[in-house]
Amino acid sequence: MDLLVRHIGRLHTMTSPMLTDAALHIRGGRIAWVGPEAEIPGGLGDVAELDVGGRVALPGFVDAHTHLVWAGTRREEFVARLAGLSYDGGGIRTTVDATRAASTMELTALAEARARDAISSGTTTMEIKTGYGLSREHELRMLNVISALKESLPIQIEATYLGAHVVPEGVARADYVQEVVASLSEAKAAGAQWCDVFCDAGVFTLDETRLIMEHAQNHGLGLRLHAEEIAHTGAAGLAAELGCASADHLEHVTVADAEKMAAAGVVGVLLPTVTLSLRTFEFGQVRRLREAGVQLALATDCNPGTSWCESMPYVVQLACLVYGLSVDEALRAATWGGAQALRRDDVGHLGVGARGDLAVLDVDHEADLVAHLGAASVAHTVVAGSLWSR
Repeated sequence: MDLLVRHIGRLHTMTSPMLTDAALHIRGGRIAWVGPEAEIPGGLGDVAELDVGGRVALPGFVDAHTHLVWAGTRREEFVARLAGLSYDGGGIRTTVDATRAASTMELTALAEARARDAISSGTTTMEIKTGYGLSREHELRMLNVISALKESLPIQIEATYLGAHVVPEGVARADYVQEVVASLSEAKAAGAQWCDVFCDAGVFTLDETRLIMEHAQNHGLGLRLHAEEIAHTGAAGLAAELGCASADHLEHVTVADAEKMAAAGVVGVLLPTVTLSLRTFEFGQVRRLREAGVQLALATDCNPGTSWCESMPYVVQLACLVYGLSVDEALRAATWGGAQALRRDDVGHLGVGARGDLAVLDVDHEADLVAHLGAASVAHTVVAGSLWSR
């Protein structure tokens, strides 16, 4: 059935100026009409109505960076960090051990529960990475979990192969790089749409990253990159050289590399929950990226160690309060920016022809989303014209 969303107090389409007292019509899961409430077309036929009572509506959030599939906990690492200790509890490898030990059914159930929390918080498109398998067998199993989520959930999910997350214990670096390269064709066949590499100090080098990425391109995978989180390595410049869709984290990006990103159309994905969790409080990258003209996106980086967060509204709050983005900038980065990071033109906006994905905020002005900390900020999530019910 078609859906008519009515009495929208403030409608942000991201493709046109903000509308007040607005409505929109979704037909066949796509936006068919947008305009003032007083100009709703006649003859719409059999249509369901959602009266949002003057609330704010915007495109469903596009979370372009998550590690949603994992088992186990990193609690000891978190507590140690709060105490100012260097102990990391094993870091990513702790999660790898727990994820390998969990059954596929367990992993799927855990990831689906997290995804459902995200949808209830207004997310309607989500990128999900592997990276906690660190072997051909277990990385491909994670892709199978992501495929199962695509079948069970109504939202749009993009699968990213992150075999090059860290080098597993007991394996030579060169051997593991070759294992990742050799598994790319199978990853593509298992549903991966993207390839990612953690290119940073102490992880994968520029040369190792270039090798993996060039092979990924040859297998038809899109490219994205973890870059400049730990230290400046030139990874953002490499992302520009390779034509990556996005470079993510970017705490230590330089002006020169930001300018290269802008020229190459690489989206800069900011992850403020990581800044908060790691207590690094690096803010200069936002100014450098903005001044260079880089398209910004926001994402949760949902993971067990440095950003246990499924809520894009919370990310928007932090982007404003910590990074200094305006409310409009943050909402655009969390919707249209995320869509650009995934090279999607059918989500992240509410223009005619886009998917009928909406987040209806439980406020009558978007600034209140940021000002009212800790509130249940999303009243309704609409996915392809259907009202989401958990």
